[in-house]
Parts: sequence; structure tokens; C-alpha cells
Amino acid sequence: MKKILHLLAFVASSLAIVSCNDVSLENSDEALNDLNESSRNVRMGRQCASMEVLEANMKEDPSLIDKMNAVEQQTLAFQQKMKASRVGETGTLVIPVVVNVIYNTAAQNISIEQIQSQIDVLNKDFSGTNTDASLVPSAFTSRFSNLELQFTLSNVVRKQSNKTSWGTRDAMKSAKKGGIDPTSPTTTLNIWICNIGSNILGYAQFPGGAASTDGVVISPQYFGTTGYVSAPFDKGRTATHEIGHWLNLRHIWGDASCGNDMVTDTPTQQTANYGCPSFPKVTCSNGPNGDMFMNYMDYTDDACMYMFSAGQKTRTRAIFAVGGARASFNP
Repeated sequence: MKKILHLLAFVASSLAIVSCNDVSLENSDEALNDLNESSRNVRMGRQCASMEVLEANMKEDPSLIDKMNAVEQQTLAFQQKMKASRVGETGTLVIPVVVNVIYNTAAQNISIEQIQSQIDVLNKDFSGTNTDASLVPSAFTSRFSNLELQFTLSNVVRKQSNKTSWGTRDAMKSAKKGGIDPTSPTTTLNIWICNIGSNILGYAQFPGGAASTDGVVISPQYFGTTGYVSAPFDKGRTATHEIGHWLNLRHIWGDASCGNDMVTDTPTQQTANYGCPSFPKVTCSNGPNGDMFMNYMDYTDDACMYMFSAGQKTRTRAIFAVGGARASFNP
């Protein structure tokens, strides 16, 4: 019964992903840009469009709901297996990365140094070796986790474009639409660097979507730690956050008031946190320790997010297991 309720909750939350905006999305860049424009006064700070994009994709292709529910069912089975065995998934998984740079200006044609600085951040954040991990409050240190993921830069593909912004309908992922086709998306993480527009930092495709559009999109000024970067999102944590979605992690507040992020060891919290909150910040009766606002899947500034939890690790490793949505990444 718990599994059924969990899956039903996923469907309900997927169909109401933009609950905080109470706006129906049409299948166009303009509608999504208008949504972000209208909510900007409410959502000053980090703007990730992953959930809005998922909502739009589900409206276009209702079968995606079944596919994502299948991912959830496999994830639940994996979590239960790990709990029963009392042994966590161990061993570092190496993920090849292709960075596709689509630029309109010279500044947007980011340097290899900037790209490498982002790979370096990913390898620290996903191995739990980031130096700011020391800032995790003692109340949460027992939940801090090394996700045991390593990212290697396989290639950088560059393309000049007359397009000044790309929106969120995946045109940058198609050569026919002026973008760049993905490289081996079933075995490679593709990251597209281009100006998304509407102050959107990035967005990702969750497991279960089409291979032809699989990967992560990030605006150039929020990628890496050096070069063409913009504070307070200049420490590479936008890519950490978006790759978290690519790994099937939800926003920590569950995209609803006191929602469910499908992870048991992250406290329920009321909504997104912005900036750099002071610990503890209690919401949804989650005291005395309050929100895990320093988690990479919240909306805090780059300098104020520095942990994944053990439950998030189990959830991410499920998709690489036998029968998982990204099992093809396993050697």
C-alpha cells in the first residue's frame, strides 16, 4: 500500500508541478517565459526550470507519466532492497561528460578553463570532498553523503548562433533547430551551455524522458567558478543542482507547501529557501533543526549549499542499477 500511495503522490505532484504559480503552461517558449516573468517578483534568486519543463513535457506526451512512474517503482524496489540488506551501494561510478557550447557573443563562448573549473566542482560535490562541507550543521552531519560519482570531460563541442536566447523547449539540443545534437546520450551526460533567457539558471531532464533530449542546460554565466561567471551563482552549484535532477532528485521542498521530495532523511520544509538563511530555520513543524537549506536541491546561493544526504545517494544510485533508467551508464 505504501508503494501505491508513493506512486500516486508522484503522479499528483507531477500534474501540479507549478502549484506555487497557479498558471497553466501552454506548449511554447513564450508561455514559460511569461510564467517566469510574472513570478520573478516572488522568486528573486535561483531559478531552475526543471519542474516546469517536466510539466510541459507531460502535457505534450501523457505517456511520460507512466514512464516516470515506472522509474519511481524501480527506485522504491531498489531502496527497499538496500534497506533490507543494510548495505549501501558502494563503488565510484564514472560518468563521461560532453559540454556543448552554443554562443552568440564572445563572452558566451566560455573557455576550457571555465569548463574544467565546473568539472572540478562536480567531482568535489559528488564525492563529498568539497571544503565547505565543514559548514554542515552538526545536526545534519550524520546524514551527509558521498554520492561516489566522478565526472570526466570527454569533449567540448562549440557552435556560433545568431540566436540571443533559447528558452526551455530543447531547441538547443537539435542541430535541425540550430543547436547541437547530443553525443551518445545513453552513456554520456550532455550539458548544453547557452543563454536560456528569463533569468533561468538552468534545467535538466529527469530519467524516463527521450534520449534525444536527455541532459542538462545551463546559462553560461552560471557554469564554473572562473571566467564569465555571475555572483552569487559563481561557485558551480547550478550544475550540481541540475545534475541532481538528472539523477532523479526532486527539489527538497517537493515543489509544494510542505511537499514530498521522495527522500526520507531530508526534513519536510515549506518552500524554497533563497540567499543564505541562518540555522536553524524551522518550517512545517520540522524543529528543532528545521530545513536542510544547505542541501544542493534547495534554492540557496551557491556559497550556502554544500551537501547531499544519504537518502539522496540511494535514490540516485537506483537509476544506475539493473533495470534502472540509466543502467546503460554502468560498465
